[in-house]
Amino acid sequence: MTVNLYSFVVMYRRALDTASHLLAKGVAHAKDQGIAEQDILEWRLVDDMNPLAFQLAVVTNYAQGWPARAAGVTVPEAVTGSELDIAGFEAALANAKAFLDTLTPEQFAGRDDTPLTFKITDGMEPTLLVGQWITGFATVNITFHLSMAYAILRAKGVPLGKVDLFPAGL
Repeated sequence: MTVNLYSFVVMYRRALDTASHLLAKGVAHAKDQGIAEQDILEWRLVDDMNPLAFQLAVVTNYAQGWPARAAGVTVPEAVTGSELDIAGFEAALANAKAFLDTLTPEQFAGRDDTPLTFKITDGMEPTLLVGQWITGFATVNITFHLSMAYAILRAKGVPLGKVDLFPAGL
């Protein structure tokens, strides 16, 4: 298998599948424990950490936004964790997967070395090559926030194991 920028579309879609799976497991656990499903979105690993809703929003936004930037197409509208309920997150994850399904390998051809400027925060607006953004920034952030979603749910007693990071298999 050749690895190219389009390979990350496939990887990010799998991350969205994992996020959907983790959310479903969290909802099932809440139901089993008599917890309002909406409450899980506010669960945190520690008090000063962003909640599950934030983690899911970052995974959703990065998994669709960075391939869009890499392909040079319009970035889908971002979601914020504070505006969505469980059904909203399920829809946002499904919409992000549907967006990724519209992308083609041809849209990424020759774009690895295309400079891209992105504002991370005030005073931090670097210009990097698209390939650097995808491999060194977007992928790291998606993996981190997906791991935090897993850790939050696991810490709250949701029965999860390593296999839950690969709901579609390897």
